[in-house]
Amino acid sequence: MVALSQSTIQQFFLKTCKPVNPLTFPQIPLIDLSKPDSKHLLVKACQDFGFFKVVNHGISLDCIDKLESQATKFFSSPQLLKEKAGPPDPFGYGNKNIGRNGDVGWVEYLLLDVKPDSHYNKLQHPENFHCAVDDYVTAVKNMACKILEMMADELNLEDRNVFSKLLMDEQSDSVFRVNYYPPCPEVQENEADGGNLIGFGEHTDPQIISVLRSDNTSGLEISLQDGSWVSVPPDSESFFINVGDSLQVLTNGRFKSIKHRVVANSKKSRMSMIYFGGPPLNEKIAPLASLLEREEDSLYKEFTWFEYKNSAFNSTLSHNRLGSFEKFSSKI
Repeated sequence: MVALSQSTIQQFFLKTCKPVNPLTFPQIPLIDLSKPDSKHLLVKACQDFGFFKVVNHGISLDCIDKLESQATKFFSSPQLLKEKAGPPDPFGYGNKNIGRNGDVGWVEYLLLDVKPDSHYNKLQHPENFHCAVDDYVTAVKNMACKILEMMADELNLEDRNVFSKLLMDEQSDSVFRVNYYPPCPEVQENEADGGNLIGFGEHTDPQIISVLRSDNTSGLEISLQDGSWVSVPPDSESFFINVGDSLQVLTNGRFKSIKHRVVANSKKSRMSMIYFGGPPLNEKIAPLASLLEREEDSLYKEFTWFEYKNSAFNSTLSHNRLGSFEKFSSKI
């Protein structure tokens, strides 16, 4: 990442939000997928938090390490070489600019298509990267589908594939992202004054489900219902799952799409890899009729994933993206 002046660095700072009393903060749900009570715990975590950590997930460390190795080689490359893989359109290499609406962060990233016919020709060794991504995404998608089917079982849905089939569809609009947050020693003075370096600004994920794996550097934070931000302890051998906006709608608000962000580290780099499981573009998203209890109203207007995706990516990260699709949103 190119060195920046102190004045330019200021735009990446936010003031620290009120701290959370560790005695009152409930632990992030930890779910062992091999245990018989995992279905119940998955649904409870989605209802209470919209975020949880899974262990005994069945994905080999070798699969993870191979992709992380390829990503490390890429982000360690000279800047000019990395820029040949960009700018993102929407896929490719990006640096500091997130999306097209003025959001910035102390981050470099690769956004990749995961469709079978996708290609990574912009990368220096596309065949090696493609192979590592394919193996990893296949494993992570299978885990995500298993989790979604367990949720459907616990919700007593007749079709246990009602969520997972959207990811397994050949036209599924799923994407894969690798984020790299370089160290920034110039910011230590600002940190001492109570500021945090924004790696990736606060947002929810618009898709159905997100599967995150990061190294052992901290930085991920989630927002609690009272607006407080809490740090998520890193764990390189586990996966973190986010409920996406689309799953919140499909469950008529029972599951919560959680707001999260990344605070960068002044001394250590951080790398994360995220699979965003999305439905086909023409898929209609609306609360499932089987989840609407007697006389319960649908909280959301029906929309296609194409419509919501366009709306989401034409707004800033922190915007309440679901607001314009709520039936009973308050007008101020």
